[in-house]
Amino acid sequence: MALQSMTGFARSEGTSGRHRWAWELRSVNGKGLDIRMRLPQGMEGLESDIRRLLSQFVTRGNVQVGLTVQVSENRVEAVLNRDALDALLKLRDELGAALVDPAPLRLDALLSIRGLVEFKEAVDDAEAVSRREADILAGLEQAVHALCEMRRIEGDALCRLLSDQVTRIEELALTVEADPSRQPGEIARRLESQIATLMGAAGTLDRDRLHAEVALLATRADLREEIDRLKAHVAAARDLLALGGPVGRKLDFIAQEFNRESNTICSKSNGVAVTAAGIELKVVIDQFREQVQNLE
Repeated sequence: MALQSMTGFARSEGTSGRHRWAWELRSVNGKGLDIRMRLPQGMEGLESDIRRLLSQFVTRGNVQVGLTVQVSENRVEAVLNRDALDALLKLRDELGAALVDPAPLRLDALLSIRGLVEFKEAVDDAEAVSRREADILAGLEQAVHALCEMRRIEGDALCRLLSDQVTRIEELALTVEADPSRQPGEIARRLESQIATLMGAAGTLDRDRLHAEVALLATRADLREEIDRLKAHVAAARDLLALGGPVGRKLDFIAQEFNRESNTICSKSNGVAVTAAGIELKVVIDQFREQVQNLE
């Protein structure tokens, strides 16, 4: 399963009957799945279908869903007020005897009577509305697939970048492991030189006491556990990157563990090279964690 970024954009549009519709989907980073919708008035009933469809393909991210629907063909219909017409005809019959040679009712005369005929935009029947909603939802599915494809492409790029960063973390861990300053003999030589400088003469040193201090410092400065844990975290990160899918939270946890080990290495460091490697470790780990925030 491929990695997915949480950022993406997609648009789909089409027509259904005399209506034209367009979907726009935008997603950005988020701790969970947050779907926000902007729908035309009267189409709020699509909300449950939108959530169901998006939840099938997206597990994390703030997703904004926008739908616009426009009438591409206006259709007007005339609505006759039957009650008003019946009242008008009844009045004509009642006045008929009093009228001299009454003229027949003309269409233009009828149309001039307020409330008798009303012109308004035609309303689609239930079948047309159902067909339009089905077409619009099919368009949403196309947009969701396009959004996921864009997130997948960006996820592939992030995967390559994160893999390079994990490799660099491993290289720096090996640099720390191989540094001569970690060896007890080097610790003893450096400590002896420092004490000799303070006391003014190396010959006055108590060799047994010196050996005891060296052993204590070597124990405190031992980075074996930190290096082993770094190697284990590197292996776990590579497994997750190869596994794919929604692994962003797990990789973020590993990034925190990377950071913890690098802090300990810097605090225990007794050599310039180890300190430099520890500082670079912190820089690479910060970059790793920043990129992980973009993963689903």
